[in-house]
Amino acid sequence: MGNLSGILSLASQALEADQGALQVTSNNIANATTPGYSREVPVFEENPSVNEAGIEYGQGVSLTQVNGIRDQVVELSLQQALQQQGQTNSNLQSLTQVESLFNEAQGAGLQSPLSQFFNSLQNLSTDPTDSSLRQSVLSAAQTLATAFNQASAGLSQVQSGLNESVSQTVTQINQLTSQIAQVNGEVQSAQGTGTDSSQLIDQQNELIEQLSGLVGLDNIQNSDGSVTLTTTSGALLVAGQNSYALSTAPTSSGNQDVFSQGEDVTAGLTGGSLGGALQALNQGVLPAQSSLDDLAANVISAVNSQQQQGFDLNGKAGADLFTPVSGTSDAGAAAQMSVALSDPSEIAASSDGTTGSNGNAIAMADIENQSLAGLGGQSVMDYYSSFVTGLGTQVQDATNQQTAQDLVVQQLQNQQASVSGVSLDEESANLIQYQNAYSASAQVINVINQMAQLAISLGSDTSS
Repeated sequence: MGNLSGILSLASQALEADQGALQVTSNNIANATTPGYSREVPVFEENPSVNEAGIEYGQGVSLTQVNGIRDQVVELSLQQALQQQGQTNSNLQSLTQVESLFNEAQGAGLQSPLSQFFNSLQNLSTDPTDSSLRQSVLSAAQTLATAFNQASAGLSQVQSGLNESVSQTVTQINQLTSQIAQVNGEVQSAQGTGTDSSQLIDQQNELIEQLSGLVGLDNIQNSDGSVTLTTTSGALLVAGQNSYALSTAPTSSGNQDVFSQGEDVTAGLTGGSLGGALQALNQGVLPAQSSLDDLAANVISAVNSQQQQGFDLNGKAGADLFTPVSGTSDAGAAAQMSVALSDPSEIAASSDGTTGSNGNAIAMADIENQSLAGLGGQSVMDYYSSFVTGLGTQVQDATNQQTAQDLVVQQLQNQQASVSGVSLDEESANLIQYQNAYSASAQVINVINQMAQLAISLGSDTSS
């Protein structure tokens, strides 16, 4: 209104609005390095004007709300990128462990023990009666069996670690989904009462980003500010204020499967470290164990078969050099591999029963380069070389994916920071702007106070 009290009211409202803006700006500056914080901006609105005697008078300004600045598209893209990053990192870490078990340069793997075993048979063929050469064959056979045992044990250890990781990750997922459901309720309550929910939404997004690093998600934004979260295959994790826990249980093979509300959802889980662990288990460790068992079983079978076709130093038909694989499949062959003979004289080097014959020793040595049906027509050494090369390719592919995914995440984080992050230069400028506005409003009040005192003084002089 066009009087002193009206002007005083305008200035008082401006002081209150500018004070609120200063508080918002100060809070932004204080949280400039707080992870997950989204900068806030004060929203001013002009108050409705009034008409007196045909004249429109403004009614000042109000600070109506404080908005958190976010880009939902960038946030959802970042969550998806974090899912892929988590899976890639987890998968690569496990594949690297598998590859290290067959690192020939560091003395691991089977290439040297295989070569030494077949070379020992070739050496024996030069003098089938030499007891030291015969003992060397048994020693090389034992070294080969031990190498298979150790490689299988190493794979089992990686498998055990992955299963433990699955269980631990599921526990972490359940903790986060429970927290997200709780925050959902707080966001719903805040928005329902018109209270600023920006801090709660920041907390909600931060928890979802953490969850994205653990498992692949579909994120549905609800109108009340809450989120509904499912796995990429549709298993419900969070709906409103309710969370739905995952669980694990061992299968007959000893692996941990994941269940949602009683349903096995393992096959549909992708993304995050959980998806990476399952990928490493099903595409890395288990196939590697199967290939190792196939190789061991075929070496055992081929050597034993050829051994049985020859004669030992005493003219007797050859007995099994390696303990035969038990069962109807190759499963466990590498772990169970052992040498059946203890007497060097029982090595069947002779092909005709005579003492000096070396035909069968040569035949056993030649197994190294023979095509074996059980190995898909490949020789022992070619099969092992393909196996190691395949592991190396998997690791290299995963490494390339990790590099690319890290770059994507970094780019999205930079985009998010450019939208939601706090710029100290910008906030400093805002601080000066609101400070000047506050000072100007205070000056208006000071002027009105002086005018009021003058009016009172004039009135007092008139009455006297």
